[in-house]
Amino acid sequence: MPTSVQDYQPAMTSGTTAVANLGLITSRPTGRQGSISDPESAMSTITDQCAPPTPPPPRSRTPPPPPPPRRRTSVTMSMVHGDSVDELGAEPRLAVLHRIPTYLQPPLPWRERLLHFTFAWYTVTMSTSGIAMVIALTPHRFTGLGTIGLIIFLLDLLAFLFITVMIILRLVMYQHTFRRAFTRPHEALFISTLWLSICAMLLNIDEYGRIFLNPAAYLRLAPFMRVAFWIYLAVTFLFSVLQYHLLFTVKEERRLSIDAMTPAWILPIFPVMLAGSLAGSLAKSQPAIQALEMISAGLAAQGLGILVSMFYYSTYLSRLMAFGLPVQRPGMFIAVGPPSFTCSALVAMAGEVPRILVGLPAMEVIAFSGGNPGVNIQTLGAGIRLLAMTTAVFLWGLSFWFFASATTAVVAGMPDRKFHLSWWSFVFPNVGFTLACIRMGRVLESAGMLWFSTVMTVLLVVAWGFIGFRCAVAVHKREIVWPGHDEDSL
Repeated sequence: MPTSVQDYQPAMTSGTTAVANLGLITSRPTGRQGSISDPESAMSTITDQCAPPTPPPPRSRTPPPPPPPRRRTSVTMSMVHGDSVDELGAEPRLAVLHRIPTYLQPPLPWRERLLHFTFAWYTVTMSTSGIAMVIALTPHRFTGLGTIGLIIFLLDLLAFLFITVMIILRLVMYQHTFRRAFTRPHEALFISTLWLSICAMLLNIDEYGRIFLNPAAYLRLAPFMRVAFWIYLAVTFLFSVLQYHLLFTVKEERRLSIDAMTPAWILPIFPVMLAGSLAGSLAKSQPAIQALEMISAGLAAQGLGILVSMFYYSTYLSRLMAFGLPVQRPGMFIAVGPPSFTCSALVAMAGEVPRILVGLPAMEVIAFSGGNPGVNIQTLGAGIRLLAMTTAVFLWGLSFWFFASATTAVVAGMPDRKFHLSWWSFVFPNVGFTLACIRMGRVLESAGMLWFSTVMTVLLVVAWGFIGFRCAVAVHKREIVWPGHDEDSL
């Protein structure tokens, strides 16, 4: 195979070579009379070049040894990652893949594509559960709306089962990916979407159980939901500690940089934060003492999540000021989630306080009120609800600002128009914003807020349908679940 420009030139005949050499010889410095300085040498050289070529030696009848087996090149090899190089040089093979459109690359068997099926796929199920949740709670309803939401929730359960099976197959068939999934930030950040999906499914079980089950059957569901809440809280708290520890101690070449900071850095703390939303919803079916315990733990988890998110917000805004908007704009909506879900959780938890106080023993109420034996339960409950509502309005303004900022950035333009699984960020964070609007509108009895939440519900359903269609097309066109693409890019 030619390795230089000269290799592509046709071989010159001996006569042509002689003429060329003659030109070189005649270009030497001449004497005083302008003749060739060494005519005999020149003529000897010309004669040698014009002589017939020496015939090649006869070929040996022994067959040449077979060539060594060629390794698959970067175009057809999907098992190569990161900083691996090809045989001839040091160029990463994925860099070659990026320059070749995916629709021109040879197809890969499903086993090799499964290697690139990452935890980010749980963004599909958490968003689908979110859509079912807002449909269950939207204020302006029509006949059959609950059934539509239930069907979407059942589809979400099937999608969750399918994605879980694919992830398990990937971890079994490619066991090295287990460690890599937790230490490669582009995928590790999205492991949180597994727990977010579970939280959203628990919320839907409670909401649709209240809609479709009779009161007795719904109350029989309460012990299961209580146990599920405490298990979820313990697991997600430990996960947030361990996941951030791994991200803090990952190899230097894999660490995230400030100039590429996005709200996705908040995701590991997101699941434990949603324990507050879970407590506010599940406490409705629990006895007073158990409900108070759940709300107290949920409030602590919600405070942990919103405070850690606030710490990251300062870095995020500094990054926007210093380095501009990110290339993948949909991820900016993740910043809407923490204040929105906190706003919704505070209103939901505070709404259960009056019922809990009535069901508590007198000594428990006195202890709850700071040791005041003459406390009025109604006054105490109203004061807690007022404090929660004031804080919720305070945080709603922040979530609306992040929503408006992300919307403006997306409308202004998306430099990277290829589909990424981060597009599902259009849905789930805004589910929290819509739930906050619904619950605030009901407490404040604001018709404008309730209609705004209904419009948001419609927009979310439309966005969910479009992104779901675009996701399926992206799999077919090899834009995702393909080497070097999406959360499998590093």
